[in-house]
Amino acid sequence: MSGRITTFRLAAMAAAAAAMVAGSAFAAEVDGPAVKWNMSTWGKKRAFTAGAERMAELVSQKTGGKFTVTIHYGGALSKSRENLDGLSVGAFEAAHMCAFYHPKKNPALMALTMPFLPMDSWENNRKMRDAVYTHPAIKKELAKWNAMAYMSTYLPQYEILGRGEPPMKLSDWKGKTIRAGGGLGDAMKIMGATPASSTATEVYTGVQQGTMDAASFPFSYAHVAYKIHEVTDWFTSNLSPGTSECPLLFSLSAYKKLPKQYQKLLDDIRDDVAKTQIQAYINIDKKNLPMLEKKLKKVVYTQAQLDEFRKVAGKPVIDQWIKEHQGKFDAAGLIKSMFAAVGQKYE
Repeated sequence: MSGRITTFRLAAMAAAAAAMVAGSAFAAEVDGPAVKWNMSTWGKKRAFTAGAERMAELVSQKTGGKFTVTIHYGGALSKSRENLDGLSVGAFEAAHMCAFYHPKKNPALMALTMPFLPMDSWENNRKMRDAVYTHPAIKKELAKWNAMAYMSTYLPQYEILGRGEPPMKLSDWKGKTIRAGGGLGDAMKIMGATPASSTATEVYTGVQQGTMDAASFPFSYAHVAYKIHEVTDWFTSNLSPGTSECPLLFSLSAYKKLPKQYQKLLDDIRDDVAKTQIQAYINIDKKNLPMLEKKLKKVVYTQAQLDEFRKVAGKPVIDQWIKEHQGKFDAAGLIKSMFAAVGQKYE
């Protein structure tokens, strides 16, 4: 009897294994060779990493596990400021990167750090950033580092969290040290503040120890992800002074080595990945905003104050940036294409 039971169990196990194999083969929408990619990022899993995680999930799912992307968090493969260098030497196949961590390496991409860009909706946020990555200057610039942009991480507009007396008017920014890079840093300088370009992971200690008074981050996910609300007293709620650009990059050489069907797959899932990324920010706001309003003083500016901010520290900063870079690449054309993408003219 036991022999027949054992035989039955073995047969059942074999049938189940065969079904799993058949199911895997059926699940693989795209066939191809085994490819393993490594991706470098910093920090923990959070809203910012949702797009990359969705991309990795989909490529594995649709190839039946033949194409995998392993995401390495916490700077395990490279420091955040060195991900471009890592791509350039083939240390890994994909990485997150933030433009203002090294503005001299990616001067054209700094266009997206300009203050008060018209990203007043998630639709315009995406349109403007996507337009930048079709511009020849950006493609050429990234190619120098053996890199290509898969997509933006579509960062939300920045707001500022700080400690001490809140800046209720334009003159109140004078004398404050603020974590703000790129064009936003230039704008804060015009308003009398001192910008600091600390990496995200350095900010908590800087604010806690008093070496900086406030920090600008994509609102609200990044402030809470890095626990800045624990060491601050107030937050701006509607300043929307600008943002940064932290794309998901691929190694250009690694991408070119992919079989055509895998390249097409990455293109086909891009819209899904982008929507997942944006939705992650929307979802986290629903949790963060009530908590911040309960814990910190909410600074709300009038429309007249916002108009003053933009007049003093908006267009003048962009015009100066164009003047400084026009001889190196078509800076004016890049800015104009960004505004055109959302149905506006830059004049």
